[in-house]
Amino acid sequence: MGCEEVRYVSTTTVRPASHSDTTTQRIDLTVWDLMLLPHQYMQRGLLFTNPKCNKQFEQKETNMINHLKNSLSRTLDHFFPLAGRLAITKHDDGTTSVYINCNSAGAEFIHAVADLTVADILVPTYVPHVVWSFFSLKGVINHEGRSQPLLSVQVTELIDGIFIGCSINHSVCDGTSFWHFLNSLSEISRGISDYVSRPPFLKRWFPKDTDYPIHLPFSIDDEHFEERYRYTPPPSFEVRIFHFTQENIARLKAKANSENEADQNISSFQALLAHVWVAVTRARCLDPKEETSYRLVIGTRARLNPPLPAGYFGSSFLIGEATANVGELLERGIGWGALLLKKVIMSYNDATIRSYCESWVEKPVLQARTGIVSSTLMTGGSPRFNMHGNDFGWGQPVAVRGGISNKRQGKITATPGAVEGSVDLEACHSLNILKAMANDPEFMEVVTVFPTFQSV
Repeated sequence: MGCEEVRYVSTTTVRPASHSDTTTQRIDLTVWDLMLLPHQYMQRGLLFTNPKCNKQFEQKETNMINHLKNSLSRTLDHFFPLAGRLAITKHDDGTTSVYINCNSAGAEFIHAVADLTVADILVPTYVPHVVWSFFSLKGVINHEGRSQPLLSVQVTELIDGIFIGCSINHSVCDGTSFWHFLNSLSEISRGISDYVSRPPFLKRWFPKDTDYPIHLPFSIDDEHFEERYRYTPPPSFEVRIFHFTQENIARLKAKANSENEADQNISSFQALLAHVWVAVTRARCLDPKEETSYRLVIGTRARLNPPLPAGYFGSSFLIGEATANVGELLERGIGWGALLLKKVIMSYNDATIRSYCESWVEKPVLQARTGIVSSTLMTGGSPRFNMHGNDFGWGQPVAVRGGISNKRQGKITATPGAVEGSVDLEACHSLNILKAMANDPEFMEVVTVFPTFQSV
């Protein structure tokens, strides 16, 4: 199934409902936001079956597409930075600063159709590449938000369902804020009110005594910068969703803690990721003398003292990395791997976060987006995000899927499963690695394979 099966009907600019050309606001970017300038937009979406509107919905709008546009406009009243653009200020000392110009330039709304069924998306073992065409702004880098919309919503009508895909500039917000926005959009869409139950907190956080805007010793509109951080297509990979029930995750947690005499407070998620780390390392057939590492996106909102305000809208995370000898990891198993992951996670406290941010301000460094090496894994996302609660007026989604942005071999994205307490891991690897994992009895023992999906 190729992208030619998706036909684009219309593209519309959607502005906040209370848009005013005379009202602008500047939001300076933090260390967390600036670090993401060379990276790609976030892309996550929701798949629904038979979107039949309830009576309340039918009375408000007769056309689903117009209803969603209207809902987006009203949601942007609260999340108006997403309707702006990135902008820069050049200073007399040759430095530049980057900010969000909340100028209501507008978000993008795309209406598309595809002669595909929900089963066409869910039945294949590997996620069909056509799903990547359910998202716009493919290959767009965050620093391009000066001219590109910071938010694009693509609604693709299927034969027996609908897919709502969102692409959001990662320098404007992270995964926590991404789902905060989408939760609010669905809340307004299903007609509760024009007010959101969790208003966003839009003021950015800077360490005490930090002068802002932060000055960068380079400019993101320089041709050398754009060439260095331009998009390069990743090597070939496939994507498979592995599902873990709450009961099987509990088994992994018990196993990890029983294997670990030094610390028996391993969490369920640490045990699950360690299980994957061991399985992928086996599948890669690495030299036992090599080192393997696992990079984790570690949220910092609750780790600061005091923690960031509820509803903080922006980015707030750092990347931690656990390293192990291949032979030792395979020999000692998930208990030891989980302990290594836990130590990295626990090392991020208020003091280390503030120290990192303060050091970065003194010497800003951006890293080019590179492929993950053959001995490395990286996990983003979170099973704590509210994804399956997004009811736009026609029921909950049947699946969560991502676009191609930020995907590389070795990337694993965690999402909540449809049943409370379960977890789905979206694994990106070469086909031979995914097949080796599927043929690994120890790994698959705790993976649940669902019956073939049947369209209603």
